[in-house]
Amino acid sequence: MVESSLAEAVAVLNRGGVVAFPTETYYGLAVDPYNETALRRLYRLKRRESEKAILVLIENPDKIHSVAAYVPDEYIPLMARYWPGALTLIFPAKKSLSAILTGHTGTVGVRVSPHPLARSLVQTFGKPVTATSANLSGQTPACSARDVKNIFGERVDYIIDGGKTIAGRCSTLVGIRNMKLTILREGQVDLTNDSSFSR
Repeated sequence: MVESSLAEAVAVLNRGGVVAFPTETYYGLAVDPYNETALRRLYRLKRRESEKAILVLIENPDKIHSVAAYVPDEYIPLMARYWPGALTLIFPAKKSLSAILTGHTGTVGVRVSPHPLARSLVQTFGKPVTATSANLSGQTPACSARDVKNIFGERVDYIIDGGKTIAGRCSTLVGIRNMKLTILREGQVDLTNDSSFSR
């Protein structure tokens, strides 16, 4: 059953469609991040401002160079400690990534999901997928397949129903500002006592 759901989801992604799927936080919306038509559709679907970048999931840390131009040294211990996990890191984007995906910022948010269906989707697709939350921009994200249907109706092409997600918070978002690691958004991963952030 799971294998057939993943196969159908990948077929939808390959033809430029939108797939909703469960993650360790909320349900996410996946499109092929290398398909600009699909990316534009995703922005319209969410009513998201074009300057707001969309994060991606990768299968494992070894795949980071598929989307990131390089890995800042400061991120290496965080990746080792918190991936897979609800920690999104902001990397310098590869020049080959669409400016639509990066919101014209030249950066890309990346994480490795610990959710088995999210990881299987990325693995089966064979490349990164977008994982922006399944919601209209600024509104509460979907926690179930029913929520997705209530928000988007038939405008999402396929939903992988993984039951209700248990998280009440988004992923923690970390970037580098003024040459220092900076928490840009508090979230599920508590970095309060992490030595990487000591002053």
